Amino acid sequence: MKNNRTIGEINEKITNGEANIYTAEEFKKLIKNDETPSFNEVDVVTCGTCGVMSGTAAILNFVVSEPGKFIRANEVYLNGVPAYAGPCPNEWLGSVDVIIHGTAHSIHNENYGGGFLFKDILEGKEIDVRVESADGKTINNTITKEDIIRAQIIGTRMAFKNYTAFTNPNKEDISSIFAAKPLGGNLSGLTFSGCGDLNPLQNDVPQNVIKEGTKILINGTQGYVLGNGTRSSAEKPNLMLTADLMQMDSYYIGGFKTGQGGEVYDTVAIPIPVLNEEIYNNLLITDDKISIPVSDIKGRHLPLTETNYAKLWGEYSLRPQYDRANCYKCDSCTVEEVCPTNAFANERLDLTHCFGCGMCANYCRHDAFDMNMGSVDLTIDNEDVNIPIICRQSDRLRGNKLSLKLKKLIQNQEFKL
Repeated sequence: MKNNRTIGEINEKITNGEANIYTAEEFKKLIKNDETPSFNEVDVVTCGTCGVMSGTAAILNFVVSEPGKFIRANEVYLNGVPAYAGPCPNEWLGSVDVIIHGTAHSIHNENYGGGFLFKDILEGKEIDVRVESADGKTINNTITKEDIIRAQIIGTRMAFKNYTAFTNPNKEDISSIFAAKPLGGNLSGLTFSGCGDLNPLQNDVPQNVIKEGTKILINGTQGYVLGNGTRSSAEKPNLMLTADLMQMDSYYIGGFKTGQGGEVYDTVAIPIPVLNEEIYNNLLITDDKISIPVSDIKGRHLPLTETNYAKLWGEYSLRPQYDRANCYKCDSCTVEEVCPTNAFANERLDLTHCFGCGMCANYCRHDAFDMNMGSVDLTIDNEDVNIPIICRQSDRLRGNKLSLKLKKLIQNQEFKL
């Protein structure tokens, strides 16, 4: 049998309805069940990842007043989130060009930032705008998604192949972007990121397929790989990506509260066409073969030991079960306070906003949330320890859903390789 094929040949099979297309989740399950399809039985694998991606920014253009009201914007705030005016001055036009960082925090609330703002825009909510102009004027207005003329997401560092898990061997609690709240000391909990064997770059290690110009899905819409991202290396690659913010699905993008304030999460899916046996063999990797370092929460430069993604994800729950009968309706709800995506409020769990991080199950004082997060056995400083997993900053459920969407788009010839 032929041991290589072209994109044209795969596209022809797709057109004829003959292509064998799997999501990464489907493909890995077959491998784990000793039912691995052969090279000639697989044409495309759609891989996906979802997680906190700090390198996310948006470029927006919108009108805030009639022409002639102010000369140009010096400072711009959307729901209190600072946006950097320019580079175009738009002199006397009444419109502004701005760049908003996903990690920017509202001047009113550090837990509300760019990621939450992007989701609010996509959900059609009213956004308060304040402009401080170069000629000393203050312009206040509100806008919605319909008022935004152009909006583009630029991800400078996304879809990492390599992540680090963190625990806290120190005595005091430590605040960090790598934990949803200050992480307790004395190895009391572990937080981690990464979708393991579903992650696109993990399935294309030498980047035979994922290159500049590769078509992808980002937050539900078609985008492109601009190239490798900042801080990318052969050992620790990541990607620079772009797509139209206004075409994105709000389910796949949003804010995520951390011990250092609001962050932003994104979801990325990339097709891997199986052109040759090297690409096929790289797809055979499974969670148990993917190691992840475990470091001191004070920094990635302080490694303690390592584990693998099979031990972190296992067969554990991807979403909590909420039992309202066990809710004590506390005057001060710990879950509302710690939920990174604000998915729980007024005794209701909004699963469309839930990230599956596990914080609710770990911090509810009355066990109203049931979620098997698991624990991991580690050896640290020659001592065997078992540390409960208390927070995930990646979401395999969203990653799987976007991979499945990509698979269906390819099958329906709405996404061409």
